Order: sequence, then C-alpha cells, then structure tokens
Amino acid sequence: MTETELKKLLWDSANKLRGAMSAAEYKFPVLGLVFLKYVSDIFDAQREVIRFRLAEPESDLYMPEEMREDAFATLSEDRDAYKQDNVFWIPEEARFSELLKQAANPKLGKLLDDGMATIERENEKLRGVLYRDFARLPLEDGVLGELMGIIAKMKFDPKQHASRDIFGEVYEYFLGNFALSEGQRAGQFYTPRSVVGVLVEILAPFSGRIYDPACGSGGMFVYSERFIEAHGGRKGQASIYGQELSATTRKLACMNLAIRGIDYDMGNSHGDTFHNDQHPDLRADFVLANPPFNIKGWGADKLPKDPRWKYGVPPDGNANYAWLQHMLARLSADGRAGIVLANGSMTTNTSGEGNIRTAMVSDDVVECMVSLPGQLFANTQIPACLWFLSKNKGAGKNGKHDRRKKVLFIDARKLAMLIPGSRKQKEFSENETRQIALTYHNWRGTQWGEGSYEDVPGFCKSATLAEIEQHGYALTPGRYVGATDVEDDDEVFVEQMAKLTSELSALFGRGRELEAEVRTQLARVGYEIAN
Repeated sequence: MTETELKKLLWDSANKLRGAMSAAEYKFPVLGLVFLKYVSDIFDAQREVIRFRLAEPESDLYMPEEMREDAFATLSEDRDAYKQDNVFWIPEEARFSELLKQAANPKLGKLLDDGMATIERENEKLRGVLYRDFARLPLEDGVLGELMGIIAKMKFDPKQHASRDIFGEVYEYFLGNFALSEGQRAGQFYTPRSVVGVLVEILAPFSGRIYDPACGSGGMFVYSERFIEAHGGRKGQASIYGQELSATTRKLACMNLAIRGIDYDMGNSHGDTFHNDQHPDLRADFVLANPPFNIKGWGADKLPKDPRWKYGVPPDGNANYAWLQHMLARLSADGRAGIVLANGSMTTNTSGEGNIRTAMVSDDVVECMVSLPGQLFANTQIPACLWFLSKNKGAGKNGKHDRRKKVLFIDARKLAMLIPGSRKQKEFSENETRQIALTYHNWRGTQWGEGSYEDVPGFCKSATLAEIEQHGYALTPGRYVGATDVEDDDEVFVEQMAKLTSELSALFGRGRELEAEVRTQLARVGYEIAN
C-alpha cells in the first residue's frame, strides 16, 4: 500500500463520515478500524508463517507432509505460536474479516466494541487503550459498514509495514486535512517523518532511556526503534518513557507501540507535563520531542519556584522555555535532547526569555542548532528549528572531540524538496538527512561519523560562546554560517509587525497633525480645502 493509496482511502473514509461528525473526530473511529485491520492482517500473516515453519526442514516445528494439516489446525489456534513473534492473538469473533460479514447489521457498532473489548482481554498490552465507542457514533444505519468496506481495501504486509508508522500517518492526515482548527488552537503539530528522521539520526538513540514529554501518537519512539534495528540492535535495548496530554492520543501512542512489541512506560495516566509530570524522577539518556509551539497561559503562576527552572522562570505568555528547561531537568549526566520549536525561540527577548537563553548558552548546555526550511509541516506554516541540548559536551561518551564552549550551527533552509504529488509540503531526502546528521557526528567525533569536520559557508559553522555573545546570544544559524537571505521567524515576525504597526500608527498621527497644520496655514492666507 503506497502513501498515495493510503491517502485515497482516508479521503474516502472522511467523506463517508462528513456531516455526521466534526472533522476533529474523524480520526478516532477510522484509527480504530485501521488498527483492527492491521492486527487482523498481521494475525493472518502469522498463520502463513506457522504453515511455512511446519514445512521447513530446519524449523523446530517441522512435520512430515502427512501430519502437517493436523498440526497446522492445532498450532494456528495456539496463542503461543503468535505471541512468541509479538503478534497479538485475535479471537475469531473479533477479526476484521468476520466483523465485515456483519456490515449490514444495525448492531455493528456494538459488535465492534465487543470485539475490541475481547482483544483487550486477550492481550494485556492493549488493556484499556483501544477505541470502543463505535456504538455511540451518530451514524445512520449502514454507514459504519460502508466505512469498514473502505478500510477493508487496506492491505498490511508485515514485511513491508513493520517499520512504518501507519498510525502516525493516519493521525497526520486527519489532523493536517480535517482537524486544522483543533491542531492550531492547541499549537500541536504532527512531526513529519523527515523532521523526526533528522532528530533521530543526530541523537542516535541506540540504547538507554528515551523520553518524549509530549509524545502524541508515539512517532518519535517508532523511529527510534527503527534506528536501533537498522544499526544491528535488538528490540528492547532502549527503554521508552512518554507522556501525553490528550487521553485519546495517549491511547493511540500505546496502540502504536504495542503492535510493534515495544515495551513502554506512559505513566499512570494522561496529563499536563508541567503540572502532572508522570516521570518526575526520570533521568533519560535521550529526549526527543515536538512540544506544542508558543503555548500561552500554561500556568506559570502555579510553578514560580519549580526546580526545573534552573535558568529562569519561563513567562506565562509562552511555554517554549518551559519545555526546554523541563527536558534539561530530565536528562542524565551524559544525556542529550533534540527538540522541535518555533523559530522565535532562537531570538526572542521578551518577558525574560532572552535572559534564560543567555544563561543556557553560558552554562554550555546548548550543543547544536538547526534551522529548517518552510513547508515541512502539513498543517502549519510556522517556521521551525531544532534545538539539541547536552549535559556533557566534553570528549568521552558523546564523542571523541571536546566541544565545550562551542555550538554547532546548521542552516538547512535551502534543503528539502516538494513531496511528489504535493504542491505545498516538502521533505528531506535520505541524502539530505544524512548530510545534516554526518555534519553533527563528524563535529562531535562519534561512532556514527565518517570523517573530519569543516565549516561550510552558508551551511554549517562551529561557533564559540564568545562569538555567540557578540551576536547578543541569538541562536539563529543564518547569523553564523554566513547566510545572506532574510531570516524567517514566527515570533520575531510578530514582534516586528507590532513594532511596524506601532510606527505606522505614529506616522498616521503625525500625518493628521501635518494635515491640520497645512489647513491652518492655508486658512491664514484665505484658502480652505474641502473635507
């Protein structure tokens, strides 16, 4: 199933629900059915794996031909034959193909809810995380069955989809195309795969504790596991810790990880990371996060003396520096973090944020800054950047080169191309992702590097803290690498617009004063101008 085919089916699904539900709600029942189809297809594929093993002479399950059918009949209904390969046991009455036979049944919603409940009972990892509100959907008779018919066209092959974040793609599609207002109000944007790829390839979370305090659908974890497997690691050598504000999205993340056999700790419940931290004692080796951008009114007044605010109390008007300091507080002694933030975080000086940034740079916890091109996100045009923080920039565990008192700046704004078939969204190619990651790894001298580092005018620069001080502790890469184009910036733009409109208002006022003066002088010599 190609991405184009997936999006076509999702579009058809949305059209089926249009009018009956709000656009923001589309994704949850569709995701529930996609999940059911996914686990059912993987279950069916495992039945064929069992059949193959019975016929493979080198397999522990090998049986002579005359005994295979009886052995298959027994093993294909043996839960252990599935669980040993991290495949969920799906009871017959809960399988997608069986429920599809009931497409015309007016009680299909209840049958789906009962099927999901059965799957939860049979699989401890899924307990309490599946969508079970089909019976409550405000749909006319037959619509749910028609929706199942659309989802039935999706074909999932474990060989092709094992490392693909299908649920993240569905979540992104609905958020990007049908739930724009919901996402933009919350400042929450699904992290595109190419952006996650840069984060993961730079941090290289091969083993240890991985934490995402705003984990959404769990995409950061999925791609971290893929990195581990791609480099010869084994499942489970990294421990996953996450937190999510939305109860429904938290369930989605749990589902996303569970189907891959990834163990995780998502805390005891959903909750606000600042006010209901589910992992207060965690010291992570890696933090990967795309927290909500520029959140106002996040409750700073309730946390004035929080120990996380080592570099200064973040303003209630913007949570960006609250996120940065929270993640620093959750890092281990050698831990590193990669965070997606709005460009304004690199330069803003309002409400004490400039002082916090200055303190962070002076304390040498900022390791690398990457400016991103526009149009990477499906559902926002806010320009974004990547912050990489480190508790230890000396030579050792994080690389053989001592980079204390230095910060690497990478300007990636000229990279990325439009996604085929899209006129508005871009993505990094594999070579571009590799170029960015190798620049960092060569700079630090890590095991993932391939040579020596050199500054490249217009692309990368290793700057000293003294140079950063000369730039007023602004962290925009374009200032250091020698870029000549205008730096785009969301919050700086807002500040500039406020300044410009203020100046324009003053000019209008001055204009009115001059007009009155001209009228007065003309009247003195006997002339009047009509209004």
